[in-house]
Amino acid sequence: MTLDRSEAWRLWKDGHSLAAIGRTLGKNPGAIYRVISANGGVCPRGRQRGDRVLDLAEREEISRGIAAGRSVRGIAAGLGRAPSTVSREIERGGGRELYRATQADASAWERARRPKPCRLAVQERLRDLVAAKLTQNWSPAQIAGWLKQQFPGDGSLHVSTETIYRTLFIQARGALKRELIDHLRSQRSMRRSKKLSPKRQSRGQILNAVSIRERPAEVEDRAVPGHWEDDLLMGGKNSQIATLAERHSRYVQLVRLPTKEGSSVAAALADKMRKLPEELRGSLTWDRGSEMAQHKVFTVATDVQVYFCDPRSPWQRGTNENTNGLLRQYFPKGMDLSKITQEKLDAVALQLNTRPRKTLGFITPAEKLNMTLGQSVATTG
Repeated sequence: MTLDRSEAWRLWKDGHSLAAIGRTLGKNPGAIYRVISANGGVCPRGRQRGDRVLDLAEREEISRGIAAGRSVRGIAAGLGRAPSTVSREIERGGGRELYRATQADASAWERARRPKPCRLAVQERLRDLVAAKLTQNWSPAQIAGWLKQQFPGDGSLHVSTETIYRTLFIQARGALKRELIDHLRSQRSMRRSKKLSPKRQSRGQILNAVSIRERPAEVEDRAVPGHWEDDLLMGGKNSQIATLAERHSRYVQLVRLPTKEGSSVAAALADKMRKLPEELRGSLTWDRGSEMAQHKVFTVATDVQVYFCDPRSPWQRGTNENTNGLLRQYFPKGMDLSKITQEKLDAVALQLNTRPRKTLGFITPAEKLNMTLGQSVATTG
């Protein structure tokens, strides 16, 4: 039985796994993978005629006009087309004596299949700029935004985020080397459906927890700096680091943790917070993990109020969730984080804080915080 490729792509777009698609279509998941991976997980666009091209009905009218002995201008007037369009169509179809509407239409449809070269394949300087920034761990969105700011008057050096992703995923385009995928945050080699949802985990109860719903409005609208979202980034062998993301500027701090026991986490975070300027010690928002069970101890030590998200609601800490995703580029899942020194964590934080962010209009978190506070915070400490 032949694989129904259109149905396979439809199921893939709907968020089904390769195994589920295979069961539905009665095929081995490997066969599904070969089809999907060949196009980088990007669903091929269905072919359709452009609005300005001649269709079969118009070509049949041209054929009838020729048979009736009408002039090119007369045929064009009847179609509402330019005489040059009709003239070229007749010439491509073999002239007045050989022109046949059906054959001409089929030939035109076949000519339209010719592959168009990818923008990054023909623009060498643009390709080199994109590749250089990818090797520096910039995201495609950061690269696209930076190019527009850096070369505002040169459209030949502009490229969309989607084009960069597609050129990486669809290797048949032959523009960007496949190993550059390793510099993407996710390091995925294929596009995945947005309908895939992460597994949610239930978390324990925290005594005397103050709900995120009681958080002041100034925290909600990111109007002022000093309000942080925090979480643990988990590694192999029961290792972890604490991640802190400032809501106003997206400024990042990383804290080495020997264990995730409540008192240890509270002490390490308190030590980090006390090193910050007073105006950056506003509040801290955490999820329902038991590692922050000693939040009262932390608040007494820092005078920083802790708010807790609703259960199974990671989107309430969207800034931190995004930050943890960025950090997976440096600390992949399963990596033993206990071997990472605080100096290494500070270096990674510095790199994130000095990279442009799309959500900030392609300025860096450090620049955003500097503009707000009027002082230099470009290094972590």
